[in-house]
Amino acid sequence: MKKTVLSLLCVFVFSCTSNTIFKKPDDLIEKEQMIDLLTDLYLATAAKSAKNLEKERNVDYTQLVFEKHGIDSARFKRSNFYYTAKIDEYEAIFKEVKSRIALKNDSFKSMKKKRDSLKNDSIRKVIIKRDSLRKTTTSKTK
Repeated sequence: MKKTVLSLLCVFVFSCTSNTIFKKPDDLIEKEQMIDLLTDLYLATAAKSAKNLEKERNVDYTQLVFEKHGIDSARFKRSNFYYTAKIDEYEAIFKEVKSRIALKNDSFKSMKKKRDSLKNDSIRKVIIKRDSLRKTTTSKTK
């Protein structure tokens, strides 16, 4: 009985280990282009919930990303599947994607801060001008 249980346990353990090696697709997306593509795809996915210039939400931009990079979704899926089988390589890709998104976020925050400061300055100028006009009209009426 012990030998049967032990042999079944061994078969189970060895059948669960993943030694699958996937064949490299002929049209594999190169690592650098995959990083660019994934970065743009994550940004497009995040932009889906934001309003665009036409005040629309839930616009799917993923097809535009594929067109920008000259890649169809089937080729992306094959390449993505291949890279997921090579977890170390895939992890390195995602670290670079995360780094690029963080850089873009920092750049966006600094641009937004600058835009907001310019907006506040222009509002302050209007208020000062309006106040100075009020003072001159009240001075003339006295």
